[in-house]
Amino acid sequence: MNADDLRAIQTPLKAKYREAPDAAVITLKASGKLDDAHIACKVETGRAIVEAGLHPATGGDGTFACSGDMLLEALVACAGVTLKAVATALGIELRSGRVSAEGDLDFRGTLGVAKDAPVGFREVRLKFDVATDASPEQLDKLLTLTERYCVVFQTLNKPPKLSARLDISKAAGS
Repeated sequence: MNADDLRAIQTPLKAKYREAPDAAVITLKASGKLDDAHIACKVETGRAIVEAGLHPATGGDGTFACSGDMLLEALVACAGVTLKAVATALGIELRSGRVSAEGDLDFRGTLGVAKDAPVGFREVRLKFDVATDASPEQLDKLLTLTERYCVVFQTLNKPPKLSARLDISKAAGS
């Protein structure tokens, strides 16, 4: 796909969203089923079932996906797609590239060992390694726009209002 192909796809969407802003608001959903035999949750990804469980640092045996890893994976996926889309729109050729994310957790927080230890990531680092002949100015713009338009990056950077609710159901699995 080149910049013209991308514009051809996105231009009518942008026009539609300018005329009808509510049409741009989409509710994404995720769901999972609690595992009956393990401390785990089976998350439906649309392509497969991912079983998430306790990280070994909290007592897990390492056989289940860690939700912290899944959060970083979502960041890498979103940032990678956004980088490619922005590069395409700007006409920057990327011969190849890798995206990586790493984050620091203090498991004392989630285990309730130390009240001053945060629960969750205290720092997340996102890195792009690209092969390109783009100028430093083009690369600065590429990074700036990727940060600006990456949904997961911006969600982590400026957290949305968040709520949780516990419902009681006789048939929770259905």
